[in-house]
Amino acid sequence: MAPKFGRVPSIRDRVEDTLSEHRNELVSLLSRYMGQGKGILQPHHLLDELSNVIAEDPSHKLEDGPFFEVLKTAQEAIVLPPFVAIAVRPRPGVWEYVRVNVYELSVEQLSVAEYLRFKEELVDGDFNDQYVMELDFEPFNTSIPRPSLSSSIGNGVQFLNRHLSSIMFHNRDCLEPLLDFLRAHKYRGHVMMVNDRIQSLSRLQSSLSKAEEHLSKLQPEVPFTEFEHKFQELGLEKGWGDTAQRVLETIHLLLDILQAPDPSTLETFLGRIPMVFNVVILSPHGFFGQANVLGLPDTGGQIVYILDQVRALEDEMLFRIQRQGLNVDPRILVVTRLIPDAKGTTCNQRLERIIGTQYSHILRVPFRTEKGILRKWISRFDVWPYLETFAEDASSEIAAELQGTPDLIIGNYSD
Repeated sequence: MAPKFGRVPSIRDRVEDTLSEHRNELVSLLSRYMGQGKGILQPHHLLDELSNVIAEDPSHKLEDGPFFEVLKTAQEAIVLPPFVAIAVRPRPGVWEYVRVNVYELSVEQLSVAEYLRFKEELVDGDFNDQYVMELDFEPFNTSIPRPSLSSSIGNGVQFLNRHLSSIMFHNRDCLEPLLDFLRAHKYRGHVMMVNDRIQSLSRLQSSLSKAEEHLSKLQPEVPFTEFEHKFQELGLEKGWGDTAQRVLETIHLLLDILQAPDPSTLETFLGRIPMVFNVVILSPHGFFGQANVLGLPDTGGQIVYILDQVRALEDEMLFRIQRQGLNVDPRILVVTRLIPDAKGTTCNQRLERIIGTQYSHILRVPFRTEKGILRKWISRFDVWPYLETFAEDASSEIAAELQGTPDLIIGNYSD
């Protein structure tokens, strides 16, 4: 006989089953949660109270029941007597919300909006006004693909490439934005990849085929500069590669996309387009320097990690830019806080070259209030009131230093 697949019980089902089988034990546990007063309980609070209940009466069976599975995946609980609402994440990308009336022993499943409304009552109190302003952001998301499988978590680039290649395969008109991007792609006013001679997909495909034929007659190691003029006549500019072989590989990728798009080819081609020249790394707290800083408050492993990251990143950027056939100097800025009372460090210097690099610097911007610049170090736990002004000041300093905007911004921890 073929196996039967039953319905996976919801969180509400599990709570109701526990109420049916272990009513007194569950009421005792929920009453303990309510005894802590209204507020938000974290996962360890929920499990600690369960341990206390079991320790007082080892005969309790909650640890063996379905409610224990609920608590193991709970992310928080909202206590607002007589209710206890629990947010549960049974698996990646899936959330459920359940609320129990401890006095009436009734259980209800909540939607996201209902759970958030209940959570807001912790601060706002009971709110019955039916005329509440609502902002509908759904129209902004209608054309954005969303992964529905938890296996897609962490694989967003691959998911988007599969989605894009599928659209391109079924609708050739969807290749037009790719052409528009290639034609508009510039760096500091210099055209890259495709110039104005190419106005349509058919012209692009024709130019690529002619370029392919021309390159097939050259030795693989011939530098781009020797056939640059020929490429410009075809409507093609720098950025395809540094040698005939590298350029030919990139052209083959785009020809394959124009003929029959697939995710792997699309990802490889997009990865070859020169797009990242200016990088900003944010780390606004602590004494960020290269000497005499380790051991000072809020200063430690993150500094070592970021400095090593910068050196490796600059090497990789230089390697890629060279292979793309470009003569561009990249820039990396580590943006941190300028501390006037620097305690013998360089943290009072606006700009400092990072040792072991050619194009990477530490850019320091002070914390500022209406009363002026904050001169002393403050704990990372106290920086939040200064961050909005810091962000505005930092954006101006970054734009001035780069003479433009960054292509990539990297944050660290809560920064």
